Amino acid sequence: MGSKAKVYLGDCLQVMRDMPSASVDLVYIDPPFFTQKVHELYTRDRTRIFSFDDVWSSQKEYAQFLFLRLQEIYRLLSAKGSLFFHCDRNNTHIARLILDEIFGRHNFRSEIIWHYRRWSNSQRRLLPAHQTIYYYTKSDNFTFNTIWVEYSPTTNMDQILQLRKRDQFRKSVYAKDENGEIIPSGRKAGVPLSDVWDIPYLNPKARERTGYPTQKPILLLERIIGLATDKGDTVLDPFCGSGTTLVAAHLLERFAIGIDSSADAVELTRSRLAQPTRSSSLLLLTGRESYRCADENVLAVLQGLDYVPVHRNLGIDAILRDGLDGTPITIRVQRHHETVFEAARKLFRASTSKKAKIMFLVVIGKGGDFEFAEVLPPGVIAIESPAIRIREYLLSLQKTGSIHPDRELANPVKQKAETNGQSALLPGNQPDPGQ
Repeated sequence: MGSKAKVYLGDCLQVMRDMPSASVDLVYIDPPFFTQKVHELYTRDRTRIFSFDDVWSSQKEYAQFLFLRLQEIYRLLSAKGSLFFHCDRNNTHIARLILDEIFGRHNFRSEIIWHYRRWSNSQRRLLPAHQTIYYYTKSDNFTFNTIWVEYSPTTNMDQILQLRKRDQFRKSVYAKDENGEIIPSGRKAGVPLSDVWDIPYLNPKARERTGYPTQKPILLLERIIGLATDKGDTVLDPFCGSGTTLVAAHLLERFAIGIDSSADAVELTRSRLAQPTRSSSLLLLTGRESYRCADENVLAVLQGLDYVPVHRNLGIDAILRDGLDGTPITIRVQRHHETVFEAARKLFRASTSKKAKIMFLVVIGKGGDFEFAEVLPPGVIAIESPAIRIREYLLSLQKTGSIHPDRELANPVKQKAETNGQSALLPGNQPDPGQ
């Protein structure tokens, strides 16, 4: 895929003045932060140094610098366009006043807190662990793509899975049918993205790291671009630096425009566009919540399924995102200390209040009364884990002394149940075993 981007060398104010009005759908601006420092950083191989000057004579000079450029940004934005202004504790107080003046307070949408964890702090102050991104739009008719994230481990899934309504006193209550039964709420996509983003700071050893000071992770820019634009839209970064915004836009199939006054930055941006690289984040994939009480070893058995982990529930490990006829489908993985029937009974009891019609029990070790059980609780379907199937197949090889890859491995439990005219793997119309 060829690069859909343009990169300009020069003062962004002059470059933007030559651009047509309403020609941009998103502007991400990461300007100097009024740190009163010269920022320098060597590349990983120590052969090159990138630097930029962030020293000002006064707040007034810095404010005037921002004001002129934000005026041009407002002109360039389309009616559906958005601005994301990146700043930190050094300039938030200046930026917010200017943004309200140019865009109007009514077009302020969010104060996004980008939270991350970095190194220890030797100074006598709280460790800086966040930066701020102000989110404004050109009008009320702006592009917004809802991003869904997982439920918090503290979320009460029992309540999430039950439909709610307002009573005559405008209080939220559970909705019930004509028989007084609680109505399930159906499929749940997750929780809408909040204004606090826990995205790791760019790892010093990340493949995408260039050695440019203040380089931001592609994951951060991908979230912004995905939130406020559609494929084919135009993204502008007036202080493109190492080109992260343009790389993220390229990967998401947006057209990008970058501007920087540094020839080294422009050269670096063009080289990254020629070979765009995104670093994965194990931290984002696994999450920080080490206090989650769902058993990760148990959930590993369910890989490949679209499910929501269930925490603090002794009978259910997960719930499929897509239910059946508006009712949830619950799952439990048998524990090593449980018989199959004990595990099935726990799953059944925990699922009763959820109105689940189908409950899957993943059997990891038969044992106990499974071989002799003719029935399971109604709605419970027992599925043998791959480990059982592999062990049985190896045992069959040892007994026969030959390999038959095309022959279906016999399931002695299923055969026994079918011989008796019943199947222990299918739900029946038996009474509640807990009664």
